[in-house]
Amino acid sequence: MPELLVSLILVAVATTITPGPGTLLAAAAGARFGFQRTVPLLAGVAGGLAALMAAATVGLAALLQSVPALQTTMKVSGSAYLFWLALRIGRSGAPAFKSDAADAPMGLGAGLMVLWLNPKAWTMAFGVASAYAGIAADPLQLALLLSAVFGGTAALALSLWCAGGIVLGRTLQTAGQWRAANAALGLLTAASIIPLWL
Repeated sequence: MPELLVSLILVAVATTITPGPGTLLAAAAGARFGFQRTVPLLAGVAGGLAALMAAATVGLAALLQSVPALQTTMKVSGSAYLFWLALRIGRSGAPAFKSDAADAPMGLGAGLMVLWLNPKAWTMAFGVASAYAGIAADPLQLALLLSAVFGGTAALALSLWCAGGIVLGRTLQTAGQWRAANAALGLLTAASIIPLWL
């Protein structure tokens, strides 16, 4: 059993640290707003993954498999949302360095939506729940375990990506450099949509 837990943690680290929509948003927000103002977004993405793992474990997999149109709707909605986020990132310039509503980081709700609208996240959640079903005595216990492990590793991984964004933000000196960096992060976020359709 301890071997399975170590294996589960390694899978969680591998899936949460690799580039994707959530990590790229964390880096972009870190560069633009710093860590403290990005915490709600990070909490939303990590909490969204934790909730997604729990939901996948306790039975939403059956619903999504029995209603293919729901999967397609999620894929289209998720792609549109990620594209909107990519545009928002890519079109932003240098930060204003003063707090106003027009220049605020995405919050908790936006973070929650990132993974819930991502069919690849659902696929990963279903796969992990199936592969590690034997690690817990019942589905509820498994849901709690997967939720804790993935939520915790996501919080750490997103914090690292945010820190990387902060370092990037400190190296950008001109409005042109900010536009180029934001355009690159926006393009990478848009590119993360492509695997959803493969």
